[in-house]
Amino acid sequence: MSLIQITDNSRSKVPDSDKASLLKISDIKIGELSLDDNPNLLVFPRDLHRYGDEISENCIISMRDDEISTGNIMGFVGVNDTQLDIKSRFAKDDGEDYFLHYMLQKVFSINLFDIKHTTRQEDIFDFLLYLFPHFLKKALSQGLFKKYRRFEYNDANIRGPIDVNRHIRENIPFRGAVAYSTREHSYDNEVTQLVRHTIEYIRTKEHGGTILNNDPETKSCITQITLATQSYNVRERMKVINQNLRPIRHPYFSAYTDLQNLCLRILRHESLKYGQEKDKVYGVLFDGAWLWEEYLNTILKKSGFRHPENKRHKGGLRMFKNEAEDETISKNSRRLYPDFWKKDFILDAKYKRLHNGVAREDLYQVVSYMYSTKSNNGGFVYPSETKQDTINYHLAGYGGIMHIIGLRVSHGVSDFKDYVKEMNESEKIIQLL
Repeated sequence: MSLIQITDNSRSKVPDSDKASLLKISDIKIGELSLDDNPNLLVFPRDLHRYGDEISENCIISMRDDEISTGNIMGFVGVNDTQLDIKSRFAKDDGEDYFLHYMLQKVFSINLFDIKHTTRQEDIFDFLLYLFPHFLKKALSQGLFKKYRRFEYNDANIRGPIDVNRHIRENIPFRGAVAYSTREHSYDNEVTQLVRHTIEYIRTKEHGGTILNNDPETKSCITQITLATQSYNVRERMKVINQNLRPIRHPYFSAYTDLQNLCLRILRHESLKYGQEKDKVYGVLFDGAWLWEEYLNTILKKSGFRHPENKRHKGGLRMFKNEAEDETISKNSRRLYPDFWKKDFILDAKYKRLHNGVAREDLYQVVSYMYSTKSNNGGFVYPSETKQDTINYHLAGYGGIMHIIGLRVSHGVSDFKDYVKEMNESEKIIQLL
């Protein structure tokens, strides 16, 4: 087993023995890595086509000769016996990647202090455990999963077709009971059983109690699952897993598809670790630009900023005064979807380095948003590798201020709690916007 460690937006030499495996993912768009063909690959955000940055068009890596280069994708990915660990570019020399863990914990509402941070290869499995409450709450927000099940009864209250063979076998001589079966909606089914088995499995882990008791909503969801799965039997775990190998395709309980996949990944951890199928891609990947944007949202929403959803057409701003004019000039309707906005302020999240200036297209976009909304303030927020810094530029024409805000990413600390404290101090600069 070969492990290659690299950071995002960087280059690295590749051993000849790993080239063949890495070619399976090199220069291939994430959207083309079918999750049906590679069920053990988790990519975040889950809806690849929802975001304006076209995450599905990104490649995990590119390879030229004996060198690979990375973009904004971070996480862990493996093919055959080659494993690639892509850390954030803010990871320390000893491999500690506090920044990636910190953003994940903020975005997925994980307890920042009680969950131990590690750098072992088991990190990839820890990610799955940490993400479970997020997927559980998202699925339960659609209600408890229910489906038709066949139940067999043997009593005098006949509510379905009589099972003649079973009736003769069980009720001769006749004592007043009749064997029959019904088809009823039930919350106790293979899907909720899978979730229950996952909950009980996580309880056995070192930090399982912390994960499952992280907040009142998580505890409420676990109670609902526990009450719905009265037939739970730990010895039937493999049976339940096999019943869930076919993905859920339900128009209403759509969030359960991701939860089902995650539960299978957790419960089948050992077999996934030691018995990968040939040429299949497996792992957990995060788009750095998406993660940075969602992390900023946890901070900026406290200051009144809104976070529009481009692909869902929610929270957008109008470019023209009249809605009819929007449709006349463009069939796509000229709605504006800045990353963040509030009265008199437009902000764009950039995971890329901005030390050497802003790209022309990005600059023009923010200026056009400022003009359309009559905002006097606009700008960019990016993670800074050096210092906490804000540079202000005064626009000509109608005026206004362009802010280039570098949020300093903490480094040089050996303890994760100290890291969190330093990040909280860095965040104060944008909490005051």
